[in-house]
Formats: sequence, C-alpha cells, structure tokens
Amino acid sequence: MTQLAVILLGSNLDNRQLLLSEARKNLATRGEIAQASAIYETAAWGKMDQPAFLNQVITLETKEEPEELITFFLQLENKLGRKRSEPWAARTIDIDLLFLGNTIFQSEKVTIPHPRITDRRFTLVPLCEVLPYFQHPVLHKTMKELLMDCTDPLPVKKTKLR
Repeated sequence: MTQLAVILLGSNLDNRQLLLSEARKNLATRGEIAQASAIYETAAWGKMDQPAFLNQVITLETKEEPEELITFFLQLENKLGRKRSEPWAARTIDIDLLFLGNTIFQSEKVTIPHPRITDRRFTLVPLCEVLPYFQHPVLHKTMKELLMDCTDPLPVKKTKLR
C-alpha cells in the first residue's frame, strides 16, 4: 500500500544546496516525490554556535515501511558524508521522517510522528507550505495550527534556491 512520507531535509555544512538536491535524487529511488517546499535558511536549533541550515520538506509516495525508510535514510546520510559526533552538531545532511500517512509507530529506530515537530519553526514553516491542513494524527491539530502555537523564536527565511 502506498503511503505519503513527509520528510524534512537539512544541511549546514559543505555545499548545502547540492546536498539537498542529492538527497532528493536518492529519495526518489524509494518512491515518487509528490511535493517539495521552497528551501528555507534557518539558524541552528539546539546548538547555536554553527552555520545556518538550509531546510526543505518533501513528500514521497512510497510503499516502504517505517523501519525500512529510516534504515535507508541513515545509509543515505552516511553516503552524503554525515558524521555523528554529538546531538545537534553541524552536519552535511539530516533526513527526518516527520509523518508516514496517519501512521503512529514507535520502535528503537524511529518514532512517527516525529516527536519534536511542534517545537521547531524550521520544520513547521515548510510543512505549512506543502501540507497546511494535514492533521497531526496524535495531536489532532493542523500544521497551520501547530505553527501558530509554536514558541520557537528562531527566524525561518525563504530562499530563492531550488
């Protein structure tokens, strides 16, 4: 059965735009990219003494299961040069599974919906661009409502990049 995977891409090292593009190309091997938000530049969240991020939300129509997707994401991050040193450290690429349709799922590898969506303006702004009325399957609020409730003060600026 095909489901809509909602994915957040982020990069704040090396050629950020190229890394987002490479991530999209590789993700397209796992299904069809249905939508892609604009690319946004955002201050680093959590560990602020690092370069700004480029972030983008894409939706992928896929038949993959949650753990298959996460395994692929981790392999792709590794392929694109991500080194895991400490939480919220600078990275070449970050690929987060935000939603998989209305699936509610938890394992050692992944929690769906992503548990920190509501805290992060850099996630909610591009999410609202592509799925403003999508309802969070646990909180029963739309992405627009979650953005209005978000207390994250960090700026999120739309770029002209693609």
